[in-house]
Amino acid sequence: MQVKVVRSRHDDPLARPLVEELSREYDERYGGGGDHPPSVELSRYPAERFDPANGGEFLLLLADGGDADGTPVAGGAFMRADDASVEVKRVWTSSAHRRQGLARRVMTELEAEATRRGIRRIVLTTGSKQPEAVALYLALGYTPEFDVEGDWQKVGYLPFEKTLPAPAG
Repeated sequence: MQVKVVRSRHDDPLARPLVEELSREYDERYGGGGDHPPSVELSRYPAERFDPANGGEFLLLLADGGDADGTPVAGGAFMRADDASVEVKRVWTSSAHRRQGLARRVMTELEAEATRRGIRRIVLTTGSKQPEAVALYLALGYTPEFDVEGDWQKVGYLPFEKTLPAPAG
């Protein structure tokens, strides 16, 4: 599949189908059980945190669909964690386009952008009911900060980190 990378915003109408699907899947995977659905996590950070002016980045992968914009098939973002770190959030592939390496491509693009900005460390978390995300981050060289062989349900959020190479030049 041919895709193009587009810098965007979380609240961009083009991103809406991906964000809505991510929200539905969070609620389905993690269920209710409280005053708020699990998808409330997606609104924990305002869109401005992912704006380049604030040290963030939000990108979409668009499949060439013959129209002007293309079809959003995957996306992801990071926000500034501290002077030398960013936190990756909201990495997502449309359910109709999974198992094609798109999440890996999103992560590669986010890492490359962070490196260009002089960022040396990426941190992220994923949920205990997302084994495909755990497998992806392990395959990309992220270090788990939890016992991979332990009970993920007891941990809840599964933290990872990765040190990036110094920028070339």
